[in-house]
Amino acid sequence: MTNAKLASLMARGTEFLGCDVAILCGAMSWVSERHLVAAISNAGGFGVIACGAMTPDLLDKEIAATKALTSRPFGVNLITMHPQLFDLIDVCAKHEVGHVVLAGGLPPKGSIEAIKQKGAKLICFAPALALAKKLARSGVDALVIEGMEAGGHIGPVSTSVLAQEILPEMASQLPVFVAGGIGRGELIAGYLEMGAAGVQLGTRFACATESIAHPNFKKAFFRASARDAIASVQIDPRLPVIPVRALKNAGTEAFTAKQREVANLLDSGAVDMGEAQLQIEHYWAGALRRAVIDGDVEGGSLMAGQSVGMVAKEEPVADIIAQLMDEAVVALERRA
Repeated sequence: MTNAKLASLMARGTEFLGCDVAILCGAMSWVSERHLVAAISNAGGFGVIACGAMTPDLLDKEIAATKALTSRPFGVNLITMHPQLFDLIDVCAKHEVGHVVLAGGLPPKGSIEAIKQKGAKLICFAPALALAKKLARSGVDALVIEGMEAGGHIGPVSTSVLAQEILPEMASQLPVFVAGGIGRGELIAGYLEMGAAGVQLGTRFACATESIAHPNFKKAFFRASARDAIASVQIDPRLPVIPVRALKNAGTEAFTAKQREVANLLDSGAVDMGEAQLQIEHYWAGALRRAVIDGDVEGGSLMAGQSVGMVAKEEPVADIIAQLMDEAVVALERRA
């Protein structure tokens, strides 16, 4: 009965995504690439390629390589501030990608129409109820509400508060996926019962067997507790710096110094605000690559959510998903 109940609670999400289990993989730059994405989709979840700063040509190759590893549905996460956003949308359309996730702010003019007219379903992030309503009016097909417990770029409000604010208002209008700080199936069951169509997890999958992350990166996750994943600090109010949650290391301190450097360039007139923001984004992309790919866990960025304390060992994606579903079933049985 409870397996049937779990399937029923997830039905809206699985139907929307076209998969067996309504779990999206968070788009983690350098981590959410062809191997992890295909593994998650093959295991019944929904993998999402992190386009990040990729050029259209690189994204073209990444989608093709992912399709060679899975015949199951997967999506592509695009950053709204990417200077070639519309070219990237065209690449997704060329490959008939069924779902595009837009992250990093409000969709620029024409982007929603460009994605949807080519047949893809559009998922956007909504860090506040007012924005969730605005996006729904704009024609977005589904929402992700992600709390500040998540890794990488974060907002100021916790997942539990966002879920209480947004799910009662929006879940009847369109599928809403909950993200941030989710590490066990009991919590997944709770959000599903509140009206969520499914969930999104990143940190839990970062150290999967199929993840290409460097062994040093994975070991740092295994050693960490929830309190080690801290949010970066904005030191100059002029710089629109979105906080980033990562494991504290020398790279965290280096980001503070980078902000001072960019602020000084602004003072001298050497760069404008757009270039300043770009320099900061490039810093994070480079720092994350040093940690994930090169294994520099001191100078690189160890982006991780507060659920990192529940990541204790390297496991195949299929085992992680099976464990989460088993925990969700047990939770629902207790409440029956």
